[in-house]
Amino acid sequence: MIGKKNNTLYIDGCNAVKLAQEYGTPLYVYSESDIVGKCREIRECFLNKYPNTRAAYASKAFSSLAMYKIIEREGLCLDVVSGGELYTAIKANFPAEKIEFNGNNKLFSEIELAVDYGIGRIIVDGLNELDLIEQVCKRKKKKINILYRITPEVESDSHDYIVTGKKDSKFGIPLDEDVISYHIEKAIQSEYVNFLGFHFHVGSQLHDNTSHLAALETSLKLVEQCKKQYNYTIKELNVGGGFGIRYNDEDHKKPYPYFLEPIMARIEEFSQQIGIERPAVVIEPGRSIVGEAGTTLHTIGSIKNIKGIRKYVSIDGGMTDNIRPALYQAKYEGIMANKMGDSKTEKVTICGKCCESGDILIKDINIAHPEPGDIFAIFSTGAYGYSMASNYNKNNIPAVVLVNKGKDYLIVKRQTYDDMIRNELIPDSLK
Repeated sequence: MIGKKNNTLYIDGCNAVKLAQEYGTPLYVYSESDIVGKCREIRECFLNKYPNTRAAYASKAFSSLAMYKIIEREGLCLDVVSGGELYTAIKANFPAEKIEFNGNNKLFSEIELAVDYGIGRIIVDGLNELDLIEQVCKRKKKKINILYRITPEVESDSHDYIVTGKKDSKFGIPLDEDVISYHIEKAIQSEYVNFLGFHFHVGSQLHDNTSHLAALETSLKLVEQCKKQYNYTIKELNVGGGFGIRYNDEDHKKPYPYFLEPIMARIEEFSQQIGIERPAVVIEPGRSIVGEAGTTLHTIGSIKNIKGIRKYVSIDGGMTDNIRPALYQAKYEGIMANKMGDSKTEKVTICGKCCESGDILIKDINIAHPEPGDIFAIFSTGAYGYSMASNYNKNNIPAVVLVNKGKDYLIVKRQTYDDMIRNELIPDSLK
């Protein structure tokens, strides 16, 4: 919820400049109202509209104790992809049965943690993963729900690094008939897992539903195979997420129903055709819930004007708090938080302070006249900013503040230099 008052940026009713002064910069600011609004939109157009459905927040987009509590309060489930995310969920007392565990190379210790906590399901994403799960369950005398993540072999219109459903992908079980048939039969016959169904994820930051619908057809063929070949009825289909958001004018964001309505119609039609009860349907929105809810605040420092070429405006962060421009060539919009009403008279390039020429956050943006000490805000940084933050160049990871209707709450403390070197040791030979 972005607004303006007295020439100053306001985020969910909070003065952005005052937030920067109080908590320091760089600073991640999340609008709780925006997050809640997206959760309730999902409830209205999906969960309440279609029975036997779930939405699992893909927490890799932004994972924290406070975020997990919001997701729990709003009635969504949780998707985790590592032991660390699962541990965070456990510490947040997130209901175990509402957690699903994704990821392409789960460690034995991570599977143990998941089984011990009794999570709702594990999304199997590898040819040897079922063996690991069976080993853990046998040792602990437990049984756990699983789905198979398949590689649907579809192309998606997004950056190659965030396309996940094509044939040449590290994710999912291959569709080779002998391979998938062997694993289906093994799961059905296993005494340590309850095989629920199939999962796919075709990519991220998508504005077209074509790849979702193509992948769905692949999943439905497997559902029919289970029915005909093994007399086994699939109980659940997870169609992933990847719903795109708006970063700039180049993004043509589609509403949730654009993706979900044709998916649900096709599953319902198919279920009637082969004479089964429609499986439970699960979606995994992540970026679409938190992406636009986040704004990063920076303080402007050094300014370098190369006449006739470019003006570089340096901020006190960069690729350490937002790696996406360097990694994906992602494009963002931003504004001078303390000069909201001023004319945008200068074309500049916003660059970070890391010792990398690729540490450019926004290239050739028109802004008000910049001066050292100004506060620059970059919008739609709620997904994969904090999650992918690093200590490169020994820069510390920023704090995270949650704002809601004029009130602000610190939910992640700023990392200190002592925090960064806490695990470093000097051997006796160097003393």
